[in-house]
Amino acid sequence: MAEHIPPLARSTLDRAAHHRRDPDWLAEAEKSALVLVVDTEAGGRALARDNEDGTASLVLLDHATAPGGDRHFLGLDADGTPVFTVDAPLPAMTEATGVTLRDVGHRLDDRDAGLFSAAAALVNWHASHLFSPRSGLPTTITEAGWSRTDPDGRQMWPRTDPAMIVLIHDGVAGPDGRCLLGRNAQWRMPDGTLRFSTLAGFVEPGESAEAAVHREVLEEVGVKVRDLRYEGSQAWPYPGSLMLGFTARADASDPIVVDPAEIAEARWFTRTDITAMRADDYRDPATGVSVRLPMSASIALYLIETWLGGLPVSRP
Repeated sequence: MAEHIPPLARSTLDRAAHHRRDPDWLAEAEKSALVLVVDTEAGGRALARDNEDGTASLVLLDHATAPGGDRHFLGLDADGTPVFTVDAPLPAMTEATGVTLRDVGHRLDDRDAGLFSAAAALVNWHASHLFSPRSGLPTTITEAGWSRTDPDGRQMWPRTDPAMIVLIHDGVAGPDGRCLLGRNAQWRMPDGTLRFSTLAGFVEPGESAEAAVHREVLEEVGVKVRDLRYEGSQAWPYPGSLMLGFTARADASDPIVVDPAEIAEARWFTRTDITAMRADDYRDPATGVSVRLPMSASIALYLIETWLGGLPVSRP
């Protein structure tokens, strides 16, 4: 049985960090490299093809046909092929379309999921760090794309912002067991569909991930949680987060008091409700509006499925 891990926690990439400071090796490696093009101006899209079995595969170009621009070394493929990424407009290609990691991450194999996650995070960081935050002067790329250096020789490295995300449940087994999901105040679905998800928030300076879970849940829905359990993590390069996933218990009889600036609505759903949502067959009892779960590439859905029983979903 395949290991049950978050969809964007999968990777086969050898990052081969010891090559990042070897310009001779990098120059030679680039001649035989594959290049993943990611267009930050288009929302971090890369080219992918749909496969007959419902999966998708990234399109990697060879060195000669890839667009020009600064190449960042991602690492070595399983067969030793060097892989780079470049931030550039996507070339037109038959039977391939531009997709984001959100769109397709869950449909990629382990190799492509790891490549796209790393590339998206790296090009996002470069796009926002062209100038030194200390002096305002332009920075240059060093270490094959894994740092930038200002004119005074001071280096910056890609930063990852830790965030917690938690599936809150009542501890009850079976179909009547419930989980607490919220609807973000900023979410607006064009077709009127309501999307509910797990609660999440950034870990603040000087705070542990566990403390952030307690604080964020209390702030957002006014509920106290206990019995925290770490479930896994995955990168979420929008622009550069690491989502630390937890489950936790709460008393379903406690009143829900939402922070309206963050949460439009929060409510408890049974396993029966969630099973219907997974089949896109659940409507709000009061309004008849369709209620949906988070996107399939998210760790939020992974946490919900872990609580539900770990059954796979096929919808995008």
